[in-house]
Amino acid sequence: MPDTESAPVILGNEPGSFPHSVLAERHPAIIRQVREDFPYGPGIRRALDALLASCTEGGIEALPAGAHDGDRWASWGLPEFVGRSWFDVPWLWSESYFYRRLLHAVGYFAPGPWQGVDPFRPAKLTELGAPATDEELSALDALTTRPTDEQAQVLLHGSVWGNRADLGFRMSTGGAARDTAAPAPSLVADDSAALWSLLPPGGAGTLCLVADNAGRELVPDLLLIAHLLDHGHVARALLHVKPYPYYVSDATTADVLDVLRRLTSAGGAAASYGRTLWSAMADGRLTLRAHPFSCAPLPFVRMPADLRDEFAAATVTIVKGDLNYRRLVGDHLWPPTTSFTEVAAHFPGPVAALRTLKSDVITGLDTRTEAALVAAEDQRWRTSGTHALIQART
Repeated sequence: MPDTESAPVILGNEPGSFPHSVLAERHPAIIRQVREDFPYGPGIRRALDALLASCTEGGIEALPAGAHDGDRWASWGLPEFVGRSWFDVPWLWSESYFYRRLLHAVGYFAPGPWQGVDPFRPAKLTELGAPATDEELSALDALTTRPTDEQAQVLLHGSVWGNRADLGFRMSTGGAARDTAAPAPSLVADDSAALWSLLPPGGAGTLCLVADNAGRELVPDLLLIAHLLDHGHVARALLHVKPYPYYVSDATTADVLDVLRRLTSAGGAAASYGRTLWSAMADGRLTLRAHPFSCAPLPFVRMPADLRDEFAAATVTIVKGDLNYRRLVGDHLWPPTTSFTEVAAHFPGPVAALRTLKSDVITGLDTRTEAALVAAEDQRWRTSGTHALIQART
């Protein structure tokens, strides 16, 4: 990985910065929303209020004694950060631990009536059932009449731009700014030809796709997988999801099943895609993974050996979304022209990133593209979610 001296690890302690706004504004908004979405009893409400106070005014607290994942979080750096401000530790770590503490507050892991209840499920289901989702699924009927290679390219771009369907991101954009129906701008980087070179027709390899968000983002991700399997670009696909609710809308196994049911009940081409996926899961061509490291507050360069071996054996791994991009290249304030190939060189096999830009991390831009973006939008292009990229390291 390139020298990081000129690319500091991103913290959240600079007022006015995007990371600071996430910690100071988005996280409190998430707590309040979760509190409103469920009729939690007084004990959970007090726990949520305590987490709110901790996030805004207090310090990072340890997990309770006996936590099932206490040893894991100890190895992920928790003892080093206990007592420190949420704003003064690496932003990637702080964000990740916030969601672990939120799940503790709502009793997700503890024996009792709220064990295993996803606190973000109402928002996920609302989005998945929205009229906009119906419109997108109906459009598949016309797509199936197009040439196969055109279908593939449309589905790839659908997966990229579907990354705008991010519930956590929407909570901090507000009002009309949430509308994702505006014309999509040009990609700031497009290595789609290199990606397709790894997925030729008649391929017998394995695709790994590291999912990001559920709902309307997971729909096009699954459609892309269905197309690749159905048209022989790969023989097998592994879909990595989160083992528990994370970052508001990150996909879990339950979310995958919700999307499959949504597809199969939609009729038309959408139902055909749904049946393809359902059959592929049943016969093992599509397999779900929910590795604990998927919720780690760490970059992929620190992934454990078993995960490294799985990615190394894949024909290509596609990592979706902003968080996975930050984990792939490192959550550093890189100069935008830093080589993506170099920062992703640690990954154990060919890798591609599909992402809309919703944080400050960016690599792989050419100087002309960077200059044009800065001239048009100053630095807002980094976090607005109105630009996207397809990057590949073959």
